Amino acid sequence: MNKNKVATFFPVAWHISTYSAETSGQCVEAGPFTDGSAAFAVRDSQHRSHGHLTFDPREWAALLASLE
Repeated sequence: MNKNKVATFFPVAWHISTYSAETSGQCVEAGPFTDGSAAFAVRDSQHRSHGHLTFDPREWAALLASLE
């Protein structure tokens, strides 16, 4: 996992989590990079300028498996 605070060279197809409540201030966005790498990014939608976390495909799959 890499914490990335620099500009992303490839856009991310961001999606707001269905578990995030818009009025609670606890919103998370995640999405795949559009460069075909299968990497995913996660960020705090209330503080987008703080950067995002980047997960390679293996790390992303492990994270999702741990949440099931």
